[in-house]
Amino acid sequence: MATRVTASRESGRTFGQEEYSLYSGLSEDELIQMAVEQSLAVAPSSSGQPPSSTVQAHPRGRAQAQVNRSAAHGSAAQPCPKNREPDPVVVAITNGDEGALTKMMQAGKKLSVPNREGWIPLHDAVYYNKPGCVKLLLRAYPGTVDCRTLAEETALILATARGYLECMHCLLEAGAECDITNKAKETALYKACENKSAEVVKLLVKFNANVNHRCNLGWTALHEAVVRNDLDIIEALITAGAKIESTNSYGITPLFVAAQSGQMEAVRFLVKCGANINTQASDNASALYEACKNEHVEIVEFLLSQNADANKGNKDGWLPLHIAAAKGNMDLVQILIPVTSKVRVRRSGISPLHLAAQHNHVDVMEELIEAGFSVNALLSPERSRLFEDKRTSILYFAVYNNNIETTEILLKAGANPNEDLISPLLIAIRHGSVKIIRILMDYGANINAYILTHPTSFPATIMFSMKYLSLLKLIMDYGGDGESCFDCDYGSCQHPEQVQRNPEREPENKHPKVVQFCEIVSTAGICRWAGPIIDVLLDYVGNVNLCSKLKEHLDSYEDWATTRAKSELPRPLLHLCRIKIRKILGRERLRLIEILPLPGRLRKYLDYDLTNELA
Repeated sequence: MATRVTASRESGRTFGQEEYSLYSGLSEDELIQMAVEQSLAVAPSSSGQPPSSTVQAHPRGRAQAQVNRSAAHGSAAQPCPKNREPDPVVVAITNGDEGALTKMMQAGKKLSVPNREGWIPLHDAVYYNKPGCVKLLLRAYPGTVDCRTLAEETALILATARGYLECMHCLLEAGAECDITNKAKETALYKACENKSAEVVKLLVKFNANVNHRCNLGWTALHEAVVRNDLDIIEALITAGAKIESTNSYGITPLFVAAQSGQMEAVRFLVKCGANINTQASDNASALYEACKNEHVEIVEFLLSQNADANKGNKDGWLPLHIAAAKGNMDLVQILIPVTSKVRVRRSGISPLHLAAQHNHVDVMEELIEAGFSVNALLSPERSRLFEDKRTSILYFAVYNNNIETTEILLKAGANPNEDLISPLLIAIRHGSVKIIRILMDYGANINAYILTHPTSFPATIMFSMKYLSLLKLIMDYGGDGESCFDCDYGSCQHPEQVQRNPEREPENKHPKVVQFCEIVSTAGICRWAGPIIDVLLDYVGNVNLCSKLKEHLDSYEDWATTRAKSELPRPLLHLCRIKIRKILGRERLRLIEILPLPGRLRKYLDYDLTNELA
């Protein structure tokens, strides 16, 4: 979703990082050397002032890196490449040597000229937290107070980012403008919130900083304070007039951000201040939905206790219960079930059971079934079209995932195994899952299922199992229609050459051609198994005539001569009797052949136990 906290900032940015491009002028060797020296740099003192050993590690060199997030917390400046003479102005500022600066100015040196990165000595003085030097430079060059670097950072922004209060006082008292922004349109106040500096925030507010200024993506100081759960700053901003319902470019308010990022204290405070509990982003996702999405159970409980609406859907129609089921969070599911409208769920075109089954969350699925959600709920046509196989049932998801436990739970709860355009039984056959095939058959799956969009003259169940003879035999044992495989339009006549179909060139209103068994068997991937396939099918049919194409296959390989002889008419009476009895019993009784009250030898005979056939 576009409204994630990390996505609501600049692209590619995360908390604790800044984007800079001032290293572009360095050679590869210089970059490597700089990285080595940076890793060996001495840690700064507790005051945030870099040690004297880092005099050369200053932004005014060619390798200048503007104040980054780590620098804002007092880290050492980036070192310059070796063999580069230190700037005497930087040396003087680093040492806090105001006398040296005064002598330079008296000697005619102008200390307000920017270097190639736009830095002037005032920026250096702030960077190294030298308020005495800041005052000296401001007295000499008062017009430079709001001068910006090429990264569009003012001295105030630099001081704020590093938390240097004394330097900030100097700048603000000299007339520094609080609301000048950097490249990301972030003000000093925004940077103070970013660094959780309550004292700095209060100072800027005292000097009338705009508390409702938006960065380039609409993010305000309040958004930034909320995502960091800093109540002191939040209270200071709201007291100073920050708008609680201000939205960023994605339409998200501070309360939405707090719920999204799991900041419980911020959520409570904002609600206390009157924030809209049902705030929604531009994609209609509510704060409650986003808290569920990120699995913040405590916040979900609090929002519901404040009468948050659990039946507001996002742009895709998903309710909070949908996302909780997809996440598999049982706590959230149990909290949301009582406050979620089943009518609203039906209107959404997707059941939370679909999502629980899709993601294999068995416990969540059982909880939803117990709560009364229908196991026969279907995807709406609009949602079904999103899947290439046009699936609709919850059972389909379970079988597609090859999840035996989920499949059995759904069937026991009354799921219909024959709802989908492509039967779940066909998917189980394609997976080769004998266990799921048996379960589906036990609960009434159609053993002779067809695919309407790809018509064949024989069941698709037989077509799907032809490459696996054990599966083919299993399908036939359950009552597969083998006789339809031998009904050929051409019979003993010459079959026409097969033409490669091109669906894109066929007229839209043209019905697809019905494909016959002999055509499927003749395809490149199947023809080498034609003999064994026909041999299995012959065990389940009576007197049938093989078409010329099937005879041609059987005659093409001498090992298939026995199958060719087996097909000759008439078939043995013993075999015909078995076929007749099986037809009389019907498919339903065939599934129960092991428990029918039949003599043992007869049961084995009907079950094709060839070694024990009746004499």
